[in-house]
Amino acid sequence: MLLSRFKNLFQIKHYSIFIICMLLIGTSVSITMPYLSLYGTSVIGMSTGAFGVFMAISSLTGVIANTMIANYSDTGMDRKWLILAAMLSSACGYASYIVFDSFLGLLLSVSFFNGLGAAAMPQMFAYAHESATESQSDDKTFAKSTLRSLFSLGFLIGPLIGTMLLAAFDYNGLFLGTTSIFILLSALVYFFLPKRKMANTPKLKVQKPTLFSEETKRLFLPFIAFIFLFSVIAINSMNTPLLIIHELNGTHADVGLMVGLCAGLEIPIMLVFGALSKKLSNHSLVMVSCLVGILYFMVLGISTASWQLIAAQILQATFVAVVLGNGLSYFSDYLPDSAGVAATVYANASTLGRLIGSLMGGFGAELAGFRYLNWLCVSVIFISFIVLLVKSPKAMEKMEEPRQMRIT
Repeated sequence: MLLSRFKNLFQIKHYSIFIICMLLIGTSVSITMPYLSLYGTSVIGMSTGAFGVFMAISSLTGVIANTMIANYSDTGMDRKWLILAAMLSSACGYASYIVFDSFLGLLLSVSFFNGLGAAAMPQMFAYAHESATESQSDDKTFAKSTLRSLFSLGFLIGPLIGTMLLAAFDYNGLFLGTTSIFILLSALVYFFLPKRKMANTPKLKVQKPTLFSEETKRLFLPFIAFIFLFSVIAINSMNTPLLIIHELNGTHADVGLMVGLCAGLEIPIMLVFGALSKKLSNHSLVMVSCLVGILYFMVLGISTASWQLIAAQILQATFVAVVLGNGLSYFSDYLPDSAGVAATVYANASTLGRLIGSLMGGFGAELAGFRYLNWLCVSVIFISFIVLLVKSPKAMEKMEEPRQMRIT
């Protein structure tokens, strides 16, 4: 059944190109990600604090660029050229590491180019959503979950390639490899993705929602809830390895097993929950994932041995798989006619969540300790659960009814 549904995805126009692009994007980013902190501190000479500022600013410029682009991406602009410009900008961003060897030069160049390049992912998802609509597919969530799982698959491939490039060609080879993949992606987009033509329909009185329209403003609290969910994912990736080593007397092999197991489980679970979206709403799946996430961090809070954390990775993988795989479709359900805005809201929540989570993880571990930080995560997920429960689809519809009555 699942295999036949996967085959049916290729009836969506250009879906094979989307698959290749998402896999390559995940691979290219993960080639350099594990080594950026080492490069910044050991080669450029940044302090750990300066490197944190560097990453924070480059992340925030991505949010700003995404926000600006999203306001126009659903109003007639050709997504092909937006994606192409973002891919080329990312190539320039990673090439900047080869050209510049100073903190200020890298900060300005990487923030500018990678900030613009951050639009590639949400615009690619928006293009895929519109292609699925044009192809009359009734499996949009599964299509997007599959693409997101391929991005995650790239994170299993990329670090291995990065290790080989670093051993053979040092850091210049590492950044040149990522730059080359983004140039390849640009060529794929240019030659194989057609222009996204606007339908020849008369202009409606009601415009499509933009990032600051009333329809989108109603998603403010769910947006905050997803920032919280992404923040605890970031805290977990930073805090749990330290918990295993310093509190549970585990080994580095235990850490590697835990990380690898979670990453390996995420992809099939993401596909399964993407397929379940035909029977359960994305809102229901996200609510269930919050409960699973609460259970996971409670296990971390009371654990006494590293094997318990390793066994609990089925919970962590389920929580992460739904937030990553169904999260985009959650926002698309509310903004079905504004794929670019929906993808950007999701992408910005991811970026801000990971940024806040990194800060919370660092300061929280110092103030509360590795173990008790997990109870903070339980509280954060519970707050997100309550917010999403209050802002359920039925509640949204009730808020919308008076507005519709006024329009009619």
